[in-house]
Amino acid sequence: SLSIDSVRDRVRGYRYLPIASDDTALSAAVLIPLYQLDDELHVVLTKRTMLVRMQQGHVSFPGGRRESADHDLLATALRESFEEIGLDPGRVEILGRIDDFWTRDGKVLVASFVGLIDPLISPYPWHPAQTEVAEILEVPVRHLLDPLNRIVDEPRQLNGRMWPNETFCFQEHRVFGATARVLRNLLDIAFGEA
Repeated sequence: SLSIDSVRDRVRGYRYLPIASDDTALSAAVLIPLYQLDDELHVVLTKRTMLVRMQQGHVSFPGGRRESADHDLLATALRESFEEIGLDPGRVEILGRIDDFWTRDGKVLVASFVGLIDPLISPYPWHPAQTEVAEILEVPVRHLLDPLNRIVDEPRQLNGRMWPNETFCFQEHRVFGATARVLRNLLDIAFGEA
């Protein structure tokens, strides 16, 4: 079901899979913003500009590296979301944390948090960081669940674990790599058949 209540229950009840023994090994975090628009649930992604240092032009979730002032990894995810897309942390209900993931180069271990944007603010007045975010993508969950919008390849090995290898297609955009793995994790947990 695509209802907020069912998603909230599923994410809250989920026991995430940590990769490291404790969070100090994790140096980055992302927020997976869920967003109610026109009575339909969406996932918010960003298309990075060509001005950023890494992953130019890639589609990703708002997030980034932990800074010393961040109280914890959730604080990192919320701070980065505010800096990148203008998402007010006070308007996000954190539903929970899903599985940690490695970036494709296997260098950065990232925590992922699922947050629901206050449904009373829709459409949300985004403020993309001009140097970092070229476009904010509001992707209907229904679109992501449709097999016609996915390309599935052989699973690939990364740091001794097999990972699904999918590409999600939305308009002219392609979501692949670590972001696609996080998306798959979210869809299975929050919207899966289980």
